[in-house]
Amino acid sequence: MLKKDTFAVKPPMGWNSWDCYGAAVNEEQLIGNAEYIRDNLKDYGFEYVVCDIQWYEPKAKSNFYNSFTELCMDEYSRLIPAENRFPSTKNGVGFKNIADRIHAMGLKFGIHIMRGIPRQAVHQNTPIKGTDRTARQIAQDFSLCSWNTDMYGVNPRAEGAKEYYNSLFELYASWGVDFVKVDDICVTEYKPHDPYSAREEIELIREAIDNCGRDMVLSLSPGPAQIDAAFHLSQNANMWRMTGDFWDRWDKLYSMFERCEKWSPYVKEGCWPDCDMLPLGKISKNCSCLGDRDRYTNFTYDEQKTMLTLWSIFRSPLILGGELRENRPEDLEVITNRDILEINQYSSENAQLYRNRESAAWTCLDKNGDRVIALFNLTDEDREITISPEKYGIEAKGKAIELWTKEEALFEKEISAEIKAHGTVIFRFS
Repeated sequence: MLKKDTFAVKPPMGWNSWDCYGAAVNEEQLIGNAEYIRDNLKDYGFEYVVCDIQWYEPKAKSNFYNSFTELCMDEYSRLIPAENRFPSTKNGVGFKNIADRIHAMGLKFGIHIMRGIPRQAVHQNTPIKGTDRTARQIAQDFSLCSWNTDMYGVNPRAEGAKEYYNSLFELYASWGVDFVKVDDICVTEYKPHDPYSAREEIELIREAIDNCGRDMVLSLSPGPAQIDAAFHLSQNANMWRMTGDFWDRWDKLYSMFERCEKWSPYVKEGCWPDCDMLPLGKISKNCSCLGDRDRYTNFTYDEQKTMLTLWSIFRSPLILGGELRENRPEDLEVITNRDILEINQYSSENAQLYRNRESAAWTCLDKNGDRVIALFNLTDEDREITISPEKYGIEAKGKAIELWTKEEALFEKEISAEIKAHGTVIFRFS
């Protein structure tokens, strides 16, 4: 087993600031959501508190990026938190005080970074720690992010590139970081023979984490990752996005069924293809993203159950995206169903049985070895869905419990249920 797989043996569960605060989360919001997790969600397995993009930008205000804006940076070309947004980071302590507070709650702390080196460092030609190299000498000036102007890619073969990444993760380890989401790196085109591809930069990051002296979950974004990169991703990352940004629209949830089918063979301890964050509760507080600003999720109650069921029976990481302190009772109910969460964390032999345009079915064994079957209605109307488990070589008959309603049912040769539009049922047989 690779070292990285020993500390992500279950799909990570937690919260990320992007869906509600975009590029502009601040310390109060970060700590406030951590306290909510401590008080309401920790007992259910949620533990990571992740500060998403632009924490180093003083002027960030929304989901939109300020092009070529000034960033906060230390003398070694490394981005540091913006003190106006994170007051406890003053005097060079970085995120350590925030991480300490989150650790004291029994939780774990994570950050988002962009691949590469700040353009600001390259233009100022600042040093790389522990070397006689400078930012300009390790930058790949034609390696650019198409949607963010903060960084140049790093030439992974340049002298000083390895030392730069080592210095980054040395810094993050000193802060107490437990989770790093690296963006603009889980690319749509994977070029194994291109010396300047993301592949070698991922390897530098993996090596830097392994050398930093602290266990850190490595999550790669934005996706969609390519199946032909599955082995390389499994060797280097703990999570990688199968999709672009996921938002609260049925078409995006519908398309996730195909992605889960393709990536299911690659799910294993320490290796979690990622369906992306769960846009539940109050989202888009700073900006309108595929819907109204400062809205509760557009997903219906049935669509929310479908999302949680699919993410769990596929075993995706479960990273919440909403402003947790504004959760309604029904929001909390959806994300604290212990039976569904235990399937996410402890199930085995997970597989899709079938999928067509109208319905789908998945199965697994729960932590006790009991058979679980989930049926999904993919149409816009309520309808009855029937499946014969024997057709798939599965024994599933007798008494069953539906894990959302807790109602008992009795089945013989066929499993049949009336399911709401875009809804699901999930039965556990004993």
